[in-house]
Amino acid sequence: MELTAQGERLAADLGRWLTDLTFVDLDADEVTARVIDSVVRWAEAQGWRVYRRAPSVLPLPPPLEQRHSVLDVACARPDGPPVVVEVDHTDRARTVQKLRAEADAGRVPIWVRWGVGRFTVPPPPVRMVTVEVTRRAGPAGRGRLHSRTGDRPAPAHSTGGGTVATQALPIPLTDPDAGEGVGKGV
Repeated sequence: MELTAQGERLAADLGRWLTDLTFVDLDADEVTARVIDSVVRWAEAQGWRVYRRAPSVLPLPPPLEQRHSVLDVACARPDGPPVVVEVDHTDRARTVQKLRAEADAGRVPIWVRWGVGRFTVPPPPVRMVTVEVTRRAGPAGRGRLHSRTGDRPAPAHSTGGGTVATQALPIPLTDPDAGEGVGKGV
């Protein structure tokens, strides 16, 4: 299978996996960590070896050009080229540059972008998976808080599936004799 077609298939599969990801009131670093954890679980579910913060083929810019960038997630697959995933909440040109360098090295590059929308599609062969969230101002010193709640139906509360028959209460709600003998010295 061609690298581009593999990228499309894998990005679509990861996108489906991430639809179940929900959280409430996390800051940007917490959301990024949560998304990375979910990507790792997806890759592990495929039976792949997974590496967090794996070295990239792209060197850092000067004066650190002797060192290399790192990837959020890198996956070794027995049945195809490696898959590399970057997770960001901003539109970073450096991320696109890094993922294109990874593609040139024969890896399948996927960029997971999370945020409130307005995602700019990267150039091929980089594939984008989006995770839309809502945001609100957090308490002082906490910054913005992000949430992602699914539109899932409420859980079933009974297995019968029908209506429950009403039952009469064993105690009468009104007692015609109530009050007799009370306080009358009986």
